[in-house]
Amino acid sequence: MPAATTLLSDPDPTPLRVGFAGTPEFSAQALQAILAAGFKVQLVLTQPDRPSGRGLKLTPSAVKQCALGHDIAVVQPRSLRLDGKYPDEARSAQVALGQAQLDVLVVAAYGLILPNWVLTTPRYGCLNIHASLLPRWRGAAPIQRAIEAGDTQTGVTIMQMDEGLDTGAMLLVESLPITETETAATLHDKLAEQGARLIVAALQALPLGTLTAQPQPLEGATYASKLDKAEAALDFSQPAVQLARRIRAFNPAPGATLHLPAIDELVKVWNAVAIASTGKQTEPGTVIGTSPEGIDLATVQGVLRLTELQRAGGKRQSAAAFIQGWGGAPKA
Repeated sequence: MPAATTLLSDPDPTPLRVGFAGTPEFSAQALQAILAAGFKVQLVLTQPDRPSGRGLKLTPSAVKQCALGHDIAVVQPRSLRLDGKYPDEARSAQVALGQAQLDVLVVAAYGLILPNWVLTTPRYGCLNIHASLLPRWRGAAPIQRAIEAGDTQTGVTIMQMDEGLDTGAMLLVESLPITETETAATLHDKLAEQGARLIVAALQALPLGTLTAQPQPLEGATYASKLDKAEAALDFSQPAVQLARRIRAFNPAPGATLHLPAIDELVKVWNAVAIASTGKQTEPGTVIGTSPEGIDLATVQGVLRLTELQRAGGKRQSAAAFIQGWGGAPKA
């Protein structure tokens, strides 16, 4: 492994000129923490407003809402590639970044690839808040893939960005346990708080010359591919343990689904647990029992007990309330 290096060799007492690039709530929490710590944020990059809700009204990102609330200039290009589909927007962003004279650009779940001109514009480059213990789970969905894989710990890495996909040197790393009942929603909130705290620590250390850049290990890299809605359908040829993990990993989005023959509907499954099989051989996907504790379905290995579900157009319900809506326990 290459040797670690000090990011800055000479302390600099000049207040940092910080830029920020991010889009969802995970990012907004980091931006809020940076502002609360007293840093002056010169410019914010975020994704264009997107249609949201039943009326598909254009809605600003969580980061944009935070930035506007603090009178920070916001730039929303659809691409940062000067030779891409939206070169005019990329050039406008380039001008804005140049005029901001940034010392550092903080990046958190921004959603756009940063070309080299962005990485090299700030004085000290770009620092990324990544929700995994790199090099494990590089890519778009590290929180969900860690739960789905059955990892017992994850964490946050503050990384000096390079042109690779989450391959830059690590500046700060802090681990976090993944509990047996963790969902993507609960883990997201924990990692957002952790990432916000760590990026503030990194920014405080940056001008002091005390940050050490540690190259990522050459072994152990995994890729957290973006979630696909096609993955949401539960496949009962998989073991119950694996299905329970996927349900928790896909909570809240896109949500795991299954076709429940007892009511002939596609339903969302928000929570489930794997339990030991009774030993009786049953076709995978068959409802083999109902109780106030849940709806039990056979899998290729073990039983999946559904504990929280939602019918189309309905509300999330406990299994007991869901069963009551059937007018009694259904036939398997």
